[in-house]
Formats: sequence, structure tokens, C-alpha cells
Amino acid sequence: MIIDTTEVQDINSFSRLQSLKEVYGIVWMLVPILSLVLGITLGVLVIVWLEREISAGIQQRIGPEYAGPMGILQALADGTKLVFKENLLPSRGDTRLFSIGPSIAVISILLSYSVIPFSYRLVLSDLNIGVFLWIGVSSIAPIGLLMSGYGSNNKYSFLGGLRAAAQSISYEIPLTLCVLSISLLSNSSSTVDIVEAQTKYGLWGWNLWRQPIGFLVFLISSLAECERLPFDLPEAEEELVAGYQTEYSGIKFGLFYVASYLNLLVSSLFVTVLYLGGWNISIPYIFVPGLFEITKVGSVFGTTIGIFITLAKTYLFLFISITTRWTLPRLRMDQLLNLGWKFLLPISLGNLLLTTSSQLLSL
Repeated sequence: MIIDTTEVQDINSFSRLQSLKEVYGIVWMLVPILSLVLGITLGVLVIVWLEREISAGIQQRIGPEYAGPMGILQALADGTKLVFKENLLPSRGDTRLFSIGPSIAVISILLSYSVIPFSYRLVLSDLNIGVFLWIGVSSIAPIGLLMSGYGSNNKYSFLGGLRAAAQSISYEIPLTLCVLSISLLSNSSSTVDIVEAQTKYGLWGWNLWRQPIGFLVFLISSLAECERLPFDLPEAEEELVAGYQTEYSGIKFGLFYVASYLNLLVSSLFVTVLYLGGWNISIPYIFVPGLFEITKVGSVFGTTIGIFITLAKTYLFLFISITTRWTLPRLRMDQLLNLGWKFLLPISLGNLLLTTSSQLLSL
């Protein structure tokens, strides 16, 4: 049988072209993910620097000033130091649970960023159950903390893990009920649809004005979920010797702080998306219709403006969270659980009942 060399060359060229297309498709699929991870990393570094500077200003002292201009590289220097520190393992502890715990805490929170819209249609995955995916995935993080405390073979660490799990369960339920109220009000559980439902009247269309009680409950619950003062009992240094992370060192110790700031950032972004109108400019459509439509332009300029507006609202909430840390004293464990079960849960249930009744009456 005679084989034509031209046909063989065509077959080889086609196979190479298909391989290049497959590689290009994989690379193009990874670009949004890597861009999001890079943006999240920069956001966490900025939050750490802002917390140091704002805390220094509130306490009237000098903050970080030597690592880079105005101390902006201090968080990077701390992370580099933790990477090169020795990684110690507790004797007689469960090394597998001890090593997996911090990773579960970080990865579960990172997955929540996939449903956050940063600008008009600029979202990694626009799911119909976006907000409930965040609730479900973020609920896995306390399991990692409980595993860390149990694997440390330390009763104080285990007690800190139990407190973290109890606190998360107590405040996850009111937070979920507030999210359910927003979904009923917007007739959707997609984060993009929730933002677009608030666009009609600009500032006055925000869910903040239609759900003020839910906003306050969500604010308190999100602070408790992030273990921020006055709800930082799982790692209270005075009571538990740093709680579930007592036996950790090196980069595993740093992962807990990364998870804490990642959770704070994602909570602030969801406050922006659910209650503050997301990427929309807060000017009523009836006054300046052209300016209102600027974030819906499919250009780089419109996308950039949307990202800037989203981040501005997010960092406003972050400023409130940081100042709260140095304003309110820490609660006792019984006060924390009473607040969650006896006050926030009935209030969030009543808010959901009112929202459901108003939606039924409007049909």
C-alpha cells in the first residue's frame, strides 16, 4: 500500500493544531482563576496593612513603618518569616488531622469567591444557588478548626476547636435566614440577579433600606463567623492560650490568619452584594440615566469602574469591622451563645416571616 506523504503531513498538522487548541483552552480556563487568586492575595495584604495602620491610629501609636514605604510590605515580611520557620508536630497527636485542618479552613473559604460578582457579569461562576453555595462551603471551615484542635493532642486546643464549632453553628443559622430573606426579596439566589434587583433606584434601591433588621443581624453574624472582636473567643489569648492554634508553628500557623482575613474579606464582599448594591453607582436612574448605565458598558473602563465601586463599599465595611475590634470588649461564652440563640435567631425568623408575608401580599 502506498501512503501519500502530503496526507501524512496534513494529519500531523491537524493533530498539532488540535493539541494547541486543547492547551490554549486549558490556559484560558486557568487565567480567570489565577487572576482571582492574585487579586484575593493582594486584597488580604491590603487588609493586614490597613488593620495595623487603623489600629495604630486608634491607639495613638506608630504602626509599621520600616518594611517598605509606610510599612506596606510588613505583611509580606511576616509571611516570608513564617514560611522559613520550623514546622513542629505535636507528640502523640494525630498528624493527618493536624496537617489537614488548616488547609480545609483556607480552601473552603477560597471556594466562596467563585460566586462573587466584582463588576457587571464579571464573576467566575454565576450559579442559580450562588449565595447558598457560599453558606454551604463556608460551613466546612469550622470542621477544619475542630480537626486542628483534636489532632493537636492538647485539651486547650480541643476546647478552642469546640468553641469555634459552637460559635459557627450559633451564628450560621441567623446569617442563613437573612440570606434567605434577600433571596425572597430578589426572587433569585444568584448573586448577579440580587445585585441587578437593586439597580432601579440607585442608592434608594439598596436592600439596606428594605431589610434594615436583616442587615444588622447579618453584620453581627458575619463578625461572629469571622471570629472578630467582640466574638474572638475560639482564639482568646487570655483564656485559651490561642485556642485551636496553640500547637501550630510556621506556615500552618500562618494559614489560620490567612483564613481569618479571607473570611473577613468574603463577608465584606457579600455585605456589598446583598445589601449595598454591588458594583452599581449609587445615583438614582431618574436623575442621571447615562451615568447609571456606565457600569453596564462592556468595555474595560466600565468594568474597572464597577470593580472600584465594589471594592470601595467592601473596604468601608472592613473599616467598620476593624474599628469595632478596638471599641467593644470581648463577650463571655454564655453571652455569645445567648445573643445568637435567644436574640438573633428569633429576630431573623421574624424578619423572614415579614419578608415572606410582604412578597405574598404583593402578588
